[in-house]
Amino acid sequence: MAGTGGTARAPPLPGPGHMYGRYTQELGTFAKDEAARLRLQQGHGEGDTSRPRHPSELLEYTQGRCAPCRVCALQCRRFLISKVGEDWVFLILLGLVMALVSWAMDFAIATCLQAQKWMYGGLDTNVLLQYLAWVTYPTVLITFSAGFTQILAPQAVGSGIPEMKTILRGVVLKEYLTLKTFVAKVIGLTCALGSGMPLGKEGPFVHIASMCAALLSRFLSLFGGIYENESRNTEMLAAACAVGVGCCFAAPIGGVLFSIEVTSTFFAVRNYWRGFFAATFSAFIFRVLAVWNKDEETITALFKTRFRLDFPFDLQELPAFAVIGIASGFGGALFVYLNRKIVQFMRRQKTINRFLMKKRLLFPALVTLLISTLTFPPGFGQFMAGQLTQKDTLVTLFDNQTWAKQGLSDEFEYLGILEAWRHPRSNVFVTLVVFILMKFWMSALATTIPVPCGAFMPVFVIGESPHPAWVSPGVPFPGSAGIEERPRVWVGCQESPCA
Repeated sequence: MAGTGGTARAPPLPGPGHMYGRYTQELGTFAKDEAARLRLQQGHGEGDTSRPRHPSELLEYTQGRCAPCRVCALQCRRFLISKVGEDWVFLILLGLVMALVSWAMDFAIATCLQAQKWMYGGLDTNVLLQYLAWVTYPTVLITFSAGFTQILAPQAVGSGIPEMKTILRGVVLKEYLTLKTFVAKVIGLTCALGSGMPLGKEGPFVHIASMCAALLSRFLSLFGGIYENESRNTEMLAAACAVGVGCCFAAPIGGVLFSIEVTSTFFAVRNYWRGFFAATFSAFIFRVLAVWNKDEETITALFKTRFRLDFPFDLQELPAFAVIGIASGFGGALFVYLNRKIVQFMRRQKTINRFLMKKRLLFPALVTLLISTLTFPPGFGQFMAGQLTQKDTLVTLFDNQTWAKQGLSDEFEYLGILEAWRHPRSNVFVTLVVFILMKFWMSALATTIPVPCGAFMPVFVIGESPHPAWVSPGVPFPGSAGIEERPRVWVGCQESPCA
């Protein structure tokens, strides 16, 4: 101080990496550099400022036999990240991995369903053997899925969307984003959907994409960088929710909207482009793999419609669409209510609950046996198109073909898989009504099975079923002399972001 004859030392100016002033470094990198500088000062004294200050990464990699190679790899990584960006690299890897997982699961599920049809068709000489093959195959797959999930990772049971909402709100749930849960979720979901039960894929895929993002962040954090930041990992989980829907239905915009719904309390604006980019890339790769496997001729929608482009709908049909939307809303509320009542009944009955806790695999086996028996094609399944899978059902409902005109269904031909909707002793409308009623409670019951499963796909199928045989008069075409009667089919209610 001036009063003691000493000289006052001016406070140091804020450097480029300090916590005040201009931010030019990541906070974690700055903290490592400061720790490395303090270690150097302690070893060589406070006044030794002749040696240059090295970044903490170089101090870690300049020791050992392979020091030059490590330093070169570090510099190459820095150059790549500076040109491409860490976010872009992560999102590309996430979209690529999830597209491969989705395509591989679809291939395995299709193989399992084809094996069931092969077993059923090969025993056409004996109805009893057909029944045994029809009910045994899904029961074994569901039982294996329940047992494998329970042994390896019980956290993989269910859809995983409620757990992801909880995690994105800051609550730490142990073992929900680990590699063990990822393996259990993928294998369990593949077996559950391969059994042919009315279960969905979208909800579990949101959880799978989130686990994949967490595992990628954990792996890339070994190399340092922004992946060591927990807040950045949370942002990547929000983008992973969009990827889960994008690679499941090839609907990137629907994936982004769904990710906003999952993180409804707070959604950062910077996550929009991350979710859309990763979901778009994942959906593109998913459809490219379908073309590569010769499932499709070109890149198209997963469930495409064939409505006329010149006049997709008539004006007088708009009130009917509104009625369909209202009815679908009440139906969705009734579905949730029925599912909740089933779960509450099982929990309140202490005897049943205690028995099922001891025999964990008995409940999924009994539910699968009941649903398989009801959908047996030569039995009651012939009145509800029981031999069709969920994908085949969606394809037939989206197909723009007339099934009936003024109640006369015999005038039209049912070709291919449409033959399943026709019964010689009943009308097609009776088949549709039976299908809706049976699928409604069977889907609500099947989603209570302790396996990785969702409820979106069964709900989509039920929502599209009430109106596949609409007949409406034609509309005048440009250049035509009058009005031409063109009966046609209208499939599906309101557009969902995932279909």
